[in-house]
Amino acid sequence: MKSVAIKGELRSSLGKKDSKKLRAEEKAPAVLYGGETPIHFAVDFAEMRQLIYTPNVFLIDLEIDGKVYKAIMQDIQWHSVEEVVLHVDFLQIAEDKPIKVAVPVKISGHAKGIRVGGKLNINLRRLKVKALATDLPDTIDIDVTKLGLGQSIKVADLKSDKVEFLDQKSNVIVSVAMTRAARSAAGAALATGDDEEEETSEEAPASEE
Repeated sequence: MKSVAIKGELRSSLGKKDSKKLRAEEKAPAVLYGGETPIHFAVDFAEMRQLIYTPNVFLIDLEIDGKVYKAIMQDIQWHSVEEVVLHVDFLQIAEDKPIKVAVPVKISGHAKGIRVGGKLNINLRRLKVKALATDLPDTIDIDVTKLGLGQSIKVADLKSDKVEFLDQKSNVIVSVAMTRAARSAAGAALATGDDEEEETSEEAPASEE
């Protein structure tokens, strides 16, 4: 999994008034959990851009007043109207302890069902996984080339020795649905087949007695 470096500064005071002041300075109040005690700090919004405007998940080298922590961004709260970050939660991680994160799904290939009029439906764009930080993938890669009409790939179909998939096994990730065009094509093919059989029957010579 890709890594990024973020710098923060310890907060000298807490509370709504201080948080409002930080936001006016284009900084976000933040907390780092996972250690002995939570660490309250502030981070520049410019530093956060590389984390929040992408579907990817990053391992973070979080530097707070000269000390570096390994972390992931766990949650972010936005203002309901303005493009302002209200608060960010980070989780400190250890190399020997598995963590849970949502990893984006990456679809590749051209499903054979689409060639006959089917429609590709992506139901899950992120999957919840559990793994050691060093084993976390950037994306969950799924090849749909072999999917025909009415077929799907479920969570249960995914296999990995290092990653545990936490979503329900029966959840459909991607499928090829039958469309009106596909039904019409199938109906036309069936009708053509019936007509050919009738013509063959009519043209067959009578047997001689």
